[in-house]
Amino acid sequence: MTEKIVVETIVQATLESVWSAYTTSSDIVKWNTASDDWHTTTATVDLRVGGDFSSRMEAKDGSFGFDFAGTYTKIVPRSLIEYSFGDRTAVVDFEAKDEAVAVRVSFDPETQNPVEMQRGGWQAILANFTKHVEAKN
Repeated sequence: MTEKIVVETIVQATLESVWSAYTTSSDIVKWNTASDDWHTTTATVDLRVGGDFSSRMEAKDGSFGFDFAGTYTKIVPRSLIEYSFGDRTAVVDFEAKDEAVAVRVSFDPETQNPVEMQRGGWQAILANFTKHVEAKN
């Protein structure tokens, strides 16, 4: 079993704001990208155990795109999201700390790209998430 990759951020916002931005389709399309030449064109969220989610991620020049999709396996409101995507799993923890929220994502790596590349991409997405939430508050 390969060790999970972990990325994290601190968001200067309320737990309610952070949770909402992470789990609302209209927010996800605004922050779910690792670089400025990509965007998420659509997102769906059925936030319940057994519910599905999907984000359509595309290069802005139209050269490539893919669906990031999976199924929620555990939900603890404003605290924890676990999901499976293909044969991989991920856990998202939300922890209120004073005037901020720590968001920690751990996930199974895929085998096509180096671990550092995967970590960098997911960390960049979390950085965009942080900017999005903080700009809303």
